[in-house]
Amino acid sequence: MNRIKALREDRELRQADVARETGIDQRTLSNYETGKTNPDSFAIIKLSQFFGVTCDYLLGVNDINIPDKTSIKKEIQEIKKRLDTISKKL
Repeated sequence: MNRIKALREDRELRQADVARETGIDQRTLSNYETGKTNPDSFAIIKLSQFFGVTCDYLLGVNDINIPDKTSIKKEIQEIKKRLDTISKKL
């Protein structure tokens, strides 16, 4: 699960940090990151909650890293602001 590793590294966390916060053994996390084993549903839920992403994002089903509708609305508003700024410059 490369996304687990990417999310962990983006937050400058060690596997031990994630293990402590999620209750998932550090060696198990290492196996997830290297693809030796796959997380069960319990681990997927724990990791998605810890990282603040959807289970779909964590599993690679979805490339959008937005956990809920409120976050989607905020992201759309930010995009609109950027587009307005660009269109004013044209």
